[in-house]
Amino acid sequence: MHTSKIELNVELDENKVPEKLSWSAQDGGIDNEEAKAMMLSVWDSNTQESLRIDLWTKDMPVDEMKVFFHQTLVSMSDTFKRATQDEKMTATMKDFCDYFAEKLELKK
Repeated sequence: MHTSKIELNVELDENKVPEKLSWSAQDGGIDNEEAKAMMLSVWDSNTQESLRIDLWTKDMPVDEMKVFFHQTLVSMSDTFKRATQDEKMTATMKDFCDYFAEKLELKK
């Protein structure tokens, strides 16, 4: 049996605010890659709830955060489709992603 490990590293300032984020995934060929933001969700089957870690560095630009959120929403729509095969709700989610991008003027 093979175990794959994903490692997240967070460097904090004196107020415990993230200054640097990095991650590694040896099986994916990623070694200590820097990031400005990350979102992690895990499902707790016992409590039937999603547990989350949302982190971003204090120098993450707001305009990049908006793009990060948009791309995350699009990716979640794709994942939802693969996991459920629910075409109708996926289309609704994609419509929202388009609306989100339009309102934030992300698409030209």
